[in-house]
Amino acid sequence: MRELTVAVFLSLDGVMQAPGGPEEDPTSDFGFGGWAFHFWDDSLEEPFGKVIDAEYDLLLGKRTYDIFAGYWPYNQDIPIGARFQRINKYVLTHSDEPLSWEHSQKLSGDTAEAVAELKRSDGRDLLIQGSSTLYVPLLAAGLIDRLILMTFPVLLGEGKRIFDGSQTPGALKLVDHSVSNKGVVFLTYEPGGEVPTGSFATQQPSEAELDRRAKIEAGAW
Repeated sequence: MRELTVAVFLSLDGVMQAPGGPEEDPTSDFGFGGWAFHFWDDSLEEPFGKVIDAEYDLLLGKRTYDIFAGYWPYNQDIPIGARFQRINKYVLTHSDEPLSWEHSQKLSGDTAEAVAELKRSDGRDLLIQGSSTLYVPLLAAGLIDRLILMTFPVLLGEGKRIFDGSQTPGALKLVDHSVSNKGVVFLTYEPGGEVPTGSFATQQPSEAELDRRAKIEAGAW
């Protein structure tokens, strides 16, 4: 069984759109493309290297594939470009447009079913970069084995997000973390089972609290 890792650049308020440059993804009039650039420094090389230098095949949505296919084949002097060139690129798309980048393969149909079948096949583990449309169905289906959030100290307001409020509830277990010199936080999570709940209350509820609960139950609070 292949494992699936998600590694996403994220603002503090959860936006993941166009971290790399103004022309990367300006859809919906997004005006802050390239927001990750000025936070990048040498202290990010080690934690990001753990992600990008591993052995994997890419799993991408069509728009991220188009972004990558228009850049990386023409920048193979960069180690990431050379790596992306040789590995397999699996692309979830309903488009009939040919995938011209070598070692690219179309996945069609239901997202969760297609990825579940791919995970059962032989081959390298899988890495998602970008591809905001994939997270909700894959999280809901429990198909993501590792979630790496690279959170930058910036607020962006509007933009594409990894979480939209519809994801299946669940706990996560922190397995690795680091902080860069400019405040970028790398957090690596794995699934941690159901959401645990409890209470900090140490005494029996007061009459005022019982009254408040009665109002909640009656829909009057």
